[in-house]
Amino acid sequence: MIISRTPFRISFFGGGSDYPAWYRKYGGKILGTSIDKYCYISCRYLPAFFDHKYRIVYSKVEYAKRVNEIEHPAVKAVLKLMQIKEGVEIHHDGDLPAQSGLGSSSAFTVGLIHTLYALRERIMSQRELAAKAVHVEREILKENVGSQDQVLTAMGGLNVVEFRQDDSFTITPVILSKEKIEMLQKHMMLFFTGFTRVASKIAKSHIENLEARKRDIQIMQQMVTEAIAIMEQKSKSLAQFGHLLHEYWQFKRSSTNGKVTTPKIDAIYDAAKSAGAIGGKILGAGGGGFMLLFVEPGLQNKVRERLRKLTYVPFRFDFSGSKIVVFEPNNFQ
Repeated sequence: MIISRTPFRISFFGGGSDYPAWYRKYGGKILGTSIDKYCYISCRYLPAFFDHKYRIVYSKVEYAKRVNEIEHPAVKAVLKLMQIKEGVEIHHDGDLPAQSGLGSSSAFTVGLIHTLYALRERIMSQRELAAKAVHVEREILKENVGSQDQVLTAMGGLNVVEFRQDDSFTITPVILSKEKIEMLQKHMMLFFTGFTRVASKIAKSHIENLEARKRDIQIMQQMVTEAIAIMEQKSKSLAQFGHLLHEYWQFKRSSTNGKVTTPKIDAIYDAAKSAGAIGGKILGAGGGGFMLLFVEPGLQNKVRERLRKLTYVPFRFDFSGSKIVVFEPNNFQ
């Protein structure tokens, strides 16, 4: 049995600049972190005496004798890419719901690749995992995805990721004291709006309008630099990070003609602000999923009470990235 653990992620600033259609022309830059909520993928070789060759367990259970019979697109794509001929069982568990703005699809792809390579007793670097996941999602599955989710979930940590025109990327950890990181985490709250969305469909509309939104994306990209200065400079108050999140969210809402939000999302955000939240944003492509809020610790109980109908999810940053947590190979292959 092999089990991988891959973190979900939160993107703070720079979203939109991680789409290839953008960074291949202008370069991209985002600020984000992985969090201590995870996607777990377990895998083992199946003995030959089962009627099926593949058993895939996620929100449904699939039995298949051939790879082409598998319905799950990422599982089918990765098994084909890696040319796995042996029978395998793959099992998925997640701490949080899919399609909710936390990079769950990419975490699944990263974790699946990691697990299957470990099953073959091959070690992959986290950078290789990220690149392989980008290839699967973009080139094989033809998903409308950026590149930040694969990098942040594979490599972990609070990072600035820069995307170059040649499709390469650099990842730079944000260096903060333990006390500053603790304080930053204490100001953040995560709430589930109660509904999910298909990110690829929303992202498609964003991608089609990238050139028309050139100035907007450049401004949102510049906020990455502003956010880093707020975190790193002692003279800056962390409250400024929250105000910048508010500015970012308002700008993103207006620059996408409201496509990232809904009346219900706006009502949730307004209620949080009236209870004391400094700023926040809907995570991912928008339209639903999780909302991140920046709130002074002393006002968080008031915000929780105001949003009591929503699920509150406490979290901390993750600094490990995707890792193999169980490695017990069997002898059935």
